[in-house]
Amino acid sequence: MWTRVLALIVKELLAVFKDPKSRMVLVGPPLIQLLVFSYAATFDLNHVPIAVYDQDRSAASRDLVASFTGSSVFQLVASPRNGQDMDALIDSRQAAMVLSIDRRFTRDLLLHRPAPVQLIVDGRNSNTALLMLGYANSIINQFGLSWSKAHGHVALPPATLDVRARYNPNLSSQWFIVPGIVALLTQVVTLLVVGLTVAREREAGTFDQLLVTPMRPIDILLGKGLPGVLIGCVEASLIILAAMIWFQVPLRGSLPALYFGLFLFVTSVTGIGLMISSLAVTQQQALLGAFLFMVPSIILSGFATPIANMPPLIQALTQANPMRHFLVVVRGVFLEGASFSSLMPHFWPMALVAILSLIAAGWLFRRRSY
Repeated sequence: MWTRVLALIVKELLAVFKDPKSRMVLVGPPLIQLLVFSYAATFDLNHVPIAVYDQDRSAASRDLVASFTGSSVFQLVASPRNGQDMDALIDSRQAAMVLSIDRRFTRDLLLHRPAPVQLIVDGRNSNTALLMLGYANSIINQFGLSWSKAHGHVALPPATLDVRARYNPNLSSQWFIVPGIVALLTQVVTLLVVGLTVAREREAGTFDQLLVTPMRPIDILLGKGLPGVLIGCVEASLIILAAMIWFQVPLRGSLPALYFGLFLFVTSVTGIGLMISSLAVTQQQALLGAFLFMVPSIILSGFATPIANMPPLIQALTQANPMRHFLVVVRGVFLEGASFSSLMPHFWPMALVAILSLIAAGWLFRRRSY
């Protein structure tokens, strides 16, 4: 028995490795993804943009600021003049954290009172915010030890952190993850539904029958793609409803803006799915193509790891990823209360990807039809 089984195993391995396309799929994409993901998927923080609002402007406050800017983790990008400027820097993502030093900072230190230092962090990405707070707390503690040693005061911590997180006051991970799941599951469902459409017809032998009907290739393409758009939008609506009712994630922004972004996102994914389906001969090939697209798109979307931590070249590549833009839209509407106009920079890239992918899918469909 084992001889027959071994012979069958050898046959299957030879069938896989003799096919140049199979060899390329098994070796090429995994190596490329390993190199890209090793640099892109990282939780390490480097050169985090911070702003400092120093109202004390003393030697002690300058020492504290130097402790932050001297670290490889933080990079000073602005010095706001008032509280409105601080909020604007966080809102526009120019700064991920603002260090606000009270004008009584030095006086409290000299009077041996705990001197609070306010830390305003961008809570839209709760994981990154918690990492920033960990680094900041370490720097504050080190500053306190140095001050105590220099001034012979060890009774109370000389400087303490007063933390305020914008958009996510409790830094709840659910508020960050659940809106992202809207994009993730919508993409998975839409891509699988659309990616198998044409390949399923070819595998079943009914594709040629469609071609001899009075329908044009563009009509068939629309008929295959629009159900995916509908299913994706309905799937996303159910997840959005669950996020609001079950997980209690606040929806602060505009529903029309959210659904406009959702439509563009689902349309772009549908175009990509039709491209994959037009190229695939069997459903197995279509599933493999969908998988090869899904993994990079999720890793390079900012779903789990910040795009700002990625190398500049990879950051540029993420601009062609629809999920990267829809994540900003869905999290912006849920947590920030983002308006239609503020999300426009993320609408047009998805629209461009949708147009180009649908045109390419139509060309591939016509080319494979004749």
